This record gives sequence, C-alpha cells and structure tokens, in this order.
Amino acid sequence: MSLRYPAVPLITSDPYFSVWSFSDKLNADHTKHWTGRNHRIMGYITIDHQKYCFMGLDESCPSLPQLNVQVNALSTHYIFATEEVGLELIFTSPLLPEELLLISRPVSYLEIRVRSRDHREHRVFIRVTVDDEIALDYKGEYKTVAQARTLDDIAWVRVGSETQNILAKCGDDLRINWGYFYLAVRSGYGNVYAFPYKNENGIQAHDLYAETEFTLSDTYKWLLAFAYDDVMSVEYFGKPLPAYWKTVELDIETAISRALMEYERIFERCRTFGEKLYIDALCSGGEEYAELLALAYRQSVAAHKLCVDENGNLLFISKECFSNGCAATVDVTFPSAPLYLLYAPELLAGMLRPVFNYAATDEWIHDFPPHDVGTYPIINGQVYGGGTDLKCQMPIEECGNMLILSCSLSIVFGNTNFAREHWCFLKKWADYLVEHTFDESAQLCTDDFAGHLAFNTNLILKGILGVTAFSFINRMHGDTAEADFYWKKAEGMKQIWFSRARKSDGTYKLAFDHENSFSIKYNLIWNFLWGDGIFSMEDFRQELLSYRHKRLNRYGIPLDNRADYSKPEWMIFAASLFEDKADFEAVIHTIWQAYNDSPQRVPLMDWYDTKTAEGLMFRNRTVVGGFFMKLLKDSGKCRMPVPAPTAAANDNDKVFLLPEDSDEG
Repeated sequence: MSLRYPAVPLITSDPYFSVWSFSDKLNADHTKHWTGRNHRIMGYITIDHQKYCFMGLDESCPSLPQLNVQVNALSTHYIFATEEVGLELIFTSPLLPEELLLISRPVSYLEIRVRSRDHREHRVFIRVTVDDEIALDYKGEYKTVAQARTLDDIAWVRVGSETQNILAKCGDDLRINWGYFYLAVRSGYGNVYAFPYKNENGIQAHDLYAETEFTLSDTYKWLLAFAYDDVMSVEYFGKPLPAYWKTVELDIETAISRALMEYERIFERCRTFGEKLYIDALCSGGEEYAELLALAYRQSVAAHKLCVDENGNLLFISKECFSNGCAATVDVTFPSAPLYLLYAPELLAGMLRPVFNYAATDEWIHDFPPHDVGTYPIINGQVYGGGTDLKCQMPIEECGNMLILSCSLSIVFGNTNFAREHWCFLKKWADYLVEHTFDESAQLCTDDFAGHLAFNTNLILKGILGVTAFSFINRMHGDTAEADFYWKKAEGMKQIWFSRARKSDGTYKLAFDHENSFSIKYNLIWNFLWGDGIFSMEDFRQELLSYRHKRLNRYGIPLDNRADYSKPEWMIFAASLFEDKADFEAVIHTIWQAYNDSPQRVPLMDWYDTKTAEGLMFRNRTVVGGFFMKLLKDSGKCRMPVPAPTAAANDNDKVFLLPEDSDEG
C-alpha cells in the first residue's frame, strides 16, 4: 500500500481501549490513545548482545530499522530487519462482523515473528513493556495496583487503578480509569510480571513486562494478548451494563485463554476477510478507495461498545470522538451506516434501539427523534443542546435519518420485523416530515458546525426521502394503501423541491432563498441505493457534473459555497452517484491525497479544508463507515425487493405550499 497513514491502528477494541502509532515508524514516537495521550507500549529486541528498540520512543537505545508498514481491515503488519535478523509484528483486532463475541471480546493480539536472514544461529531476547497509564485517564492520576498469575494454559499480569470509580466520568477527551489492563502469553512461552516503582510525585506506579529468550536458527513465533476488563461498560437508563462478551464467557481469564488458543483460526478468518474487502473495494472504486476502506474499517467499528439490554437486545453504542462525546448519536449513526448495512445489519439495529427506547420515555417530549442518548459512557438521555430544549434540535435531520435507516434495515433483513417493533414512532416521524419539512424556520442539520439554515435543499431532500422510506416500509409490509398515500405525499414534496431548488444551469441551490449558491446533495444517494426511488438520475446529471468539473479542489469538494471545508463521508456519498467509475475515482483521489498529506498525524479526521488538508476537528469517529457507500451500492443489498408505484401525485396531493409557491403556480 502506498498511502502515508495519518495514524496506524495497533489495538482497536472500543473508545477506551485504543492504541495507535502517530508516526511513520513504530519506534519514532510513543504509542498513543486516539486522543493523543500517551499509552506507551515499548518493544525491544536483543540480537547477540546488541539491543534495539522496535516499538515506542527510547532515545537511549538504537532503533531497529523499519522496512515497511501495511494496514488491512483487521491487522497491521510491520517489518524490521538487520543484516542478521528479520522481525515482523502483526497487530490484530479481530472485529469480524459476523462474530459478535469477537467484536466485543476485549482482546487484541501481537504476533511477533523472528527469522534468521544470514542462516546462522543467533541468541535473541525480546521484551514488551506496557505503562500503567493505559488504565488511567492520565499518567499518575491514581496509585495503581498489579497482579500476576500463571495458569495451565495462560500466564497474565494485570494493572489498574487502586481507586475503582466505575462509570464515574463521562466526556470526550477522556480515557478510562477503572477496570484492569491485562498482558498475557501462553503458559511456557515467555514470562510476564509487573515492575513497581514510585513516580516523580511519589505515587505507586507499575510497568508490565512480557519477555522471551531463545536461540534462533530459522524462524520463531511469539504471541501476546492485550486485554482490558472494564467491569461495567455503560450506564443505560440508570443501570450499569457489562459488555456483550460477559454474557457468553465467564470472566476475563476465560476470554483471554480462549482468545490465545483460538488465535490461528481467528487470524486466518481475519486475513480472509481483509483480503476480500480489499479486492471488492478495488473492483468497486480502485486502489486508493481500497486503501481508504482498509484503514477506515477498524476505526469505525471500534468507536462503539457492544452490550445487551435487560431483555437481551443488542446495543451498539457509538461515541462522538473529538466532537462532543455524545453517545448513540443519530446523525453519527446515519453516515456510518453503509459499513453495517453491508456487513453487520444487526449492529446497526443495535445503534438505533437506544434512540427508540429514549423516544418512548416521558422525558422526550417532541414529535421527532432525539439527537443522542447521552454522553459516553452514560446513556441516560439527550445532552446535545441542553437536552430537550427545542432551540437546539434537528427535527428534519433526525426524522429522515431514522426512517431512511429503518427502511434500509428492512430491505437488508428481508422483512419489516424491526420496523414493526417501532411502528408508532416511524409513522409519527413520517407524518412530522409531511407537515414540517418545508417549515420556514432555520434549523440545524448534521453539519451543525455550519450553523442554522432555513430551506436547506439537502436537508429537505432528506425529509422527502424519509417519507419515501416510510412508503417503502409499508409496501414491504403489504400495506399498499398506506404505501401509496406516503408515496403521493413524497411526490408532492418533490415537485415543490424542484420548483424552488433548481437553478437555470440545471444544478441546485444551497437553500431556496440563496441564489448563486451550491451544496453537496449527499442525501440523494439513498434514493438510488434503493434502486427504484422517487427521484430520477436524469434530473441530477448537471449537478453531478458540477461536483466533478467545477467544485473539485485539490483535497475534495467543499460542503457548500460558504466555506472550503468538507466531510469525506459526504463526498463519498455524493461520488457514489456517479455512473462512470473514473469520476468516482477522481473524487476518491482527492480524499486519499488529503489523508496522505494531512499535517495532523492522528486517526482519520472527517472534517478538513479542501484546499490545505488542514483538519478542523473530529477524529477517530465511526462516521468513516460511510466510506463503504460505493461498495454497498454496488453490492445491491439495499435494493427494494418490490417495485415502487408509478402514479404521480395529483393536484389535490400538493398540500405543501410556501408563500412563494402561490406566485409560481
């Protein structure tokens, strides 16, 4: 792969258990949590009495020469070498979409492979150390305690805060400070232990060690497991919930033991999945697209926590990383959805359940969905905009999101069972869109950083498609009368949209009352994802040509005419509308180039300047799951299984009148 990764994933389990390299070389800097705080894991190899550092920053030790790093969907491969010995590191987080246990099990692997390059024997010693800051919000926050244990099949050492304030904090730029980190090996394959010391403030601290020593004549393999038992993962409407894996495996020892024993099988499945993903993406969108998807996959999945509620229903709770820390955010779930519709629709259902559950409480007083359900990891109700305060809501945005995603899930599931569980809400939200999509008041959309805007054409598209989605759900359920009713409503809304949004050159405005303006109509992709939508591609050919030939900057298409910034997932949504693969690849190249040139060495950012590639905010967010939109579209998995009606709305259906409409006829 040729992409210069802005950051390289090493351990990607959940928003707290997450370790990255922010540099080109693994031994050029400390390893870090995605927030940028040090989570130091050091690696050393001694070859015939010559010591080298291969992981982490140690200026007192020579660095082992690194030859290559390669990222695929589930593993990261590093290659190092001297003239005598070659060293390969394979970090794997087995987030296989079809195996919920593996997604939830908080165990990641490091396989170390050593081989003799000169075909001679060498005495080799390897040490991996982990700083106790991995179990704290910041180094020295609390006194830490450590424990080591050797069993029949595994040997482990663990560390954690002496002050176990479980689920006591919530927020964004925050790391876990409860639970225990584990470093483990198979019994008989090396030693593990803790080294206690007093830090500069006199507080008890620990480093964890794993070591192995051997005579190398050909090749040698050593497997380590990094694990984290967070005891309780989230608070869900006042009740602490453990991670999903705890409903399957008895305890963390069992989880680590099984993970180590199953490694060969799991790694092979990870390799196969990663290779297929890459090949599929290569065929769909070219090499640069495949590289982006390989890097985005783990980031998206690991920005969630998988739990189950008291009724055994899956909950897949997202965190808005480097945004505001909101949890189960609807307009974060919406852009991330393509990855999960393609590979793991049940996880997408698990993202929507907390929203439906909160909407059913007495606290939620509105006729539209909430924006979020808390601040991670406390899931007790919306916090955005002060909670239920009407001034900071996103009515059209969230109604459209929930309806579009519920429709798409029904298509992928092949039934409307999930939608029927929440029918009263879906109908209420569809009716809200019918009545309010063209309201004159300015409101926020998911791009809230751009501010309030009235008559936002892209947002109104989402409202129309939300009504269309409810028509499709009814049609799948067999209620043709209701399906036709909402289809006619959507047809009437569509005609008003065209009459108010169209410009003389065949493109469309940012807002009805903003002449000579433009915006990316990324919401439109769902119409064509479903195959037989309410809009025709013929009406948008000039719009798409403008993205490719008039709007494209060095690093992408600006979100709209108000600024040069954009969001890559929205660019990919829009580029997936292109019928010519070369047009899609031209847009992908600008996004690829932005990450390749990014001055911020952090996990993938999803808000940056299209002229400078300067990141503005938002890193390590699950929204990069939206990169998979083209792959999802090409798969056909979201195509409606039943045809849409062909009859257009009659004059009596056009009940969506704006003051200006009466003059336009």
